[in-house]
Amino acid sequence: MSRSPWLIWLSVALLAAAAIPAALAPACCPAPIQGQFVVNADQTVIMVWNPETKTQHFIRQASFASNGNDFGFIVPTPTEPDLQESGDQAFELLKECTKPQIQYQRAPRRGMNCGCGALDSSSPKTAAGVEVLQQKRVAGFDAVVLEATSATELVEWLNEHGYEFSPEVEAWAKPYVEQGWKFTALQVAKEDDKKDETTVDAAALRVSFQTERPLFPYREPDMTAQLDKLNAKERLLRIYFLADKRYTGELTQETPWTGRVAWSGKLDETQSNQVREKLGLPEEESPTWWLTEFEDNWPYRPAPADLYFAASDDQSTVKRPPIIVQLSSGPLDAMPFVIAIALLVPALWRRRATN
Repeated sequence: MSRSPWLIWLSVALLAAAAIPAALAPACCPAPIQGQFVVNADQTVIMVWNPETKTQHFIRQASFASNGNDFGFIVPTPTEPDLQESGDQAFELLKECTKPQIQYQRAPRRGMNCGCGALDSSSPKTAAGVEVLQQKRVAGFDAVVLEATSATELVEWLNEHGYEFSPEVEAWAKPYVEQGWKFTALQVAKEDDKKDETTVDAAALRVSFQTERPLFPYREPDMTAQLDKLNAKERLLRIYFLADKRYTGELTQETPWTGRVAWSGKLDETQSNQVREKLGLPEEESPTWWLTEFEDNWPYRPAPADLYFAASDDQSTVKRPPIIVQLSSGPLDAMPFVIAIALLVPALWRRRATN
C-alpha cells in the first residue's frame, strides 16, 4: 500500500529534527487568618540603590504557598515607605540582559556531545501603641503603613484586623520595633478560578524608602510547623541589584549568605533608561547602572539577620556560561535539511488539499 507523499516528507522532517542535538536547557512576614497557612515561595526582586541620596527602591515579584483564599503579609522598612505601582515588564527586560549567549559549533564526526489574612476593608483602628501612618490601594493591594511601640501591640492590632495572633510573628517583629522600623501590611487575594491552588502570585509593587545601607528583609518568622502542611521544601530567591557598581550581600560573619552571583556587568545607557521607565522611577535616577544578579536557594530556616549589601572588593564582570549548540559535521548537515523540509511540507499539504 503506497503512502501519500506529504506523510513521507513529514516523517522525514521529524526524523531530521530528532537528529539535531537540543540545547541544554524581599522577604516579608506572611500573616494568615486563623486555621490557614502561608509561607514565602519563589521570589524575584529588583533592588535599586542610590548611594548619593540613600534611597532604595524595592520591587518584588513574589509567589506564596497557602491553603487560604486570601491572606496578608507584612514588609518591614527602616523608614516610612512610598508605595507605588511598578510594571512587571522590567523583570523580563533584566532577564533578557543577563541571559547566556548561544554559540553554535560543529560537532566532531563521531559523537554528538552537547557541551497573610485579609485586611479589614474599613478604616483601620489605631490601637494603643500602633499608629496608622498611611492607607491606600496600590497595584491591586490594600496597603496600610504602621508604626508600633511594641511587638505585642503590633500583633494585637493584626489580631483585631483578622490576622491570627502568633507568638512567631511577635518574635519576628520585636527587633524591628526596637529599631523604630515601619511595617507595611498588604492584602493579596486569590483569583476566583485559582481558589484550589496552593501557589499565589502577587503583582509587582515598588516600595521606596530611605536607608543608610541597602537591604533585603531576609528574616522570617519560624514557620517550621507550616512547611509539612504545605509541602514547601525548596525555593529560589533571585535579586536583580542595580547600583553604581558591583555589590555583594552579607548576613553575619558566622553565617555567610548562601546567594551567588549569576551575572554582573554594566548596563548601557539605553538599557538603563528602559529599566527606569518600566519601573516608573524619576528621571534623576542614575542614567547608567551596574547590574548584579544573585541567585539564592533560600533555606526554610530562621535567618540570623537581614541581608545587607555593600560595594564588593571584586569589580569584575560575571557572565553566564554560554549555551553550546552542536551542529552535525557529517556530509549532510541536519539544520539546512530541516529548513528545506519546513518549506516543502506546507506546499505539499496545499497540493494534497487541492487534489
